[in-house]
Amino acid sequence: MKRQRPGIGIWLLLIFVIGAVWALNVAYTTPAETITQLNYSTFTSEVQAGHVRQLVVEGHHVYGRLEDGRRFSTYLPTPPSDTTLNDWVRRGIEVRARPEQSGSLFTSILLPLAAVLLLVLLFWYFTRGARGGGDSGTFGFTKSRARILPEAPKTSFKDVAGAEEAKEELGEIVEFLKSPERFHRMGARIPRGVLLVGPPGSGKTHIARAVAGEARVPFITASGSDFVEMFVGVGAARVRDLFETAKKNAPCIIFIDEIDAVGRKRGGGGMGGGNDEREQTLNQLLVEMDGFDKETSVIIMAATNRPDVLDPALLRPGRFDRQVSIDAPDVRGREQILRIHAKGKPLAEDVDLALLARRTPGFVGADLENLLNEAALLAARARRRKITMKDLEEAADRVMMGPAKKSMVITEEDRRITAYHEAGHALATHYLEHADGVHKITITPRGRALGFMMPDRQDVLHWTKKRLLDKIGVALAGRAAEELIFDDVTTGAENDFRQATELARRMITEWGMHPEFGQVAYQERQDAYLGGYEVRHYSEDTARRIDLAVKDLISEQYERVAALLRDRRAERERVAEVLLERETLTAEQFLRVLQGEELEDEEEAADERGATQVIPKAKVRGEPGLGGA
Repeated sequence: MKRQRPGIGIWLLLIFVIGAVWALNVAYTTPAETITQLNYSTFTSEVQAGHVRQLVVEGHHVYGRLEDGRRFSTYLPTPPSDTTLNDWVRRGIEVRARPEQSGSLFTSILLPLAAVLLLVLLFWYFTRGARGGGDSGTFGFTKSRARILPEAPKTSFKDVAGAEEAKEELGEIVEFLKSPERFHRMGARIPRGVLLVGPPGSGKTHIARAVAGEARVPFITASGSDFVEMFVGVGAARVRDLFETAKKNAPCIIFIDEIDAVGRKRGGGGMGGGNDEREQTLNQLLVEMDGFDKETSVIIMAATNRPDVLDPALLRPGRFDRQVSIDAPDVRGREQILRIHAKGKPLAEDVDLALLARRTPGFVGADLENLLNEAALLAARARRRKITMKDLEEAADRVMMGPAKKSMVITEEDRRITAYHEAGHALATHYLEHADGVHKITITPRGRALGFMMPDRQDVLHWTKKRLLDKIGVALAGRAAEELIFDDVTTGAENDFRQATELARRMITEWGMHPEFGQVAYQERQDAYLGGYEVRHYSEDTARRIDLAVKDLISEQYERVAALLRDRRAERERVAEVLLERETLTAEQFLRVLQGEELEDEEEAADERGATQVIPKAKVRGEPGLGGA
């Protein structure tokens, strides 16, 4: 039975009673005029000087008024005798006497009565909430915050792309929820829990809803942070309520998103330290998952991008039996995801989603959805009726690097530096044997970069040593081109150095690609789905040797690409000059420039050219911008 909340009349009456008592007490206890406190000697002096006009005696307390109208009060050591009172009368002072009062009617009777009334009303409200057992109100904080979808979601496996292996593995869960008797007859125990692991935005929640939609069962969803509260025991109570709700709605799926918020390793020695409330909540979750009988038809699914911090007891068989990895999709998966999100969007005839999928390696489902949405916004802003391939290319650049800074003021010298910098990246990418090809070059500022060279990336599962060395060389080629042309260096290679140094260090410490250090893992990378951090396993002496090896490896690759750019001086000049003229080159245009052909189609670069304002160097003030690949 749902608890009825107190009507608004109860609250208005309560507020009126408290306000009235407070106002009356203030009116009767607050004096209308300011009363000055006089000590006994000053009071005696004022009486003898004839400055006192009226006196009111209440035992030891004496109140009065001076000739100038000021009110005062004083405290006598003993109540005044008859002789003292007669002396005051003889001096012409109006004297009155009244019995000493212990307190006003309102402070002695009505205020305690109001306090008792308030407590009674609050107790009545609390006990009513406890009896009603509703999800809201004072006692509702022990109720689960999970949202229940009594009807199965409309999402199905047809709406999920790029995770074919995960769908195959989860198909067993769907079959069990559809016909559990078939499994029970064989004495089989279906996995009680399924842990979905993958980077943010890869579609873990989406595929969990698809499982419920395929099985046509209720979907109960909660977040790991919904359980942990400031008060110890509240999270455990919410876990109990969640599982009670699930049993009433069986067969069903419980989905806990970001379970690492409640499922971290216990003991205080792991990530984040100890927390009594979180640990009690985790203990209750472990108990509830263990308490399922063999023939239960409640499946628990959870998602996390930090599996390395989860408590081992949560991952043992009988709790989360299965771990399903949902990684970033490959090129075929990205194309399928793009086609799903492109439904309902008018696409022009020149749109090639397969080409767009090839140029977006590493993108997850959320990135691809955002890309199509950005393209739709660009087309609508330009008042086009359909989304063109140009909109999709611009949206991809916007998602990866940020919007073009069309109002940015840049000097001609900075444009030349950026053009030669990006030309160096492009030539190294094209001529190094194991590097990727060139997809696009531009000197249009985006984000923190004054320009960038976008390689034609491919999905690679195994990175060879030669490929990694060429990748380091490509990163260093921008600085090498600057030094060759201008006999000086700039700050534009900051991000290039960071990429090259990270690759070189990992080649030595993680991948065993240096002859001096051998096949030893000197460090390991934790929390890989969120960027990762390194845990060292080597001494200070080894750290010094690693630093020297990293420096030598990077210097060797720098000399290699510098020699390449010196040998390709004519191509370098042509690419840089065309970039200064057009600001953006596609892969096809870049190849034509290398071959010495003239570019006749000027319309394709019309939108990019003029994106920045070119002014003489003397008019520019401030720090240099950041360039780089």
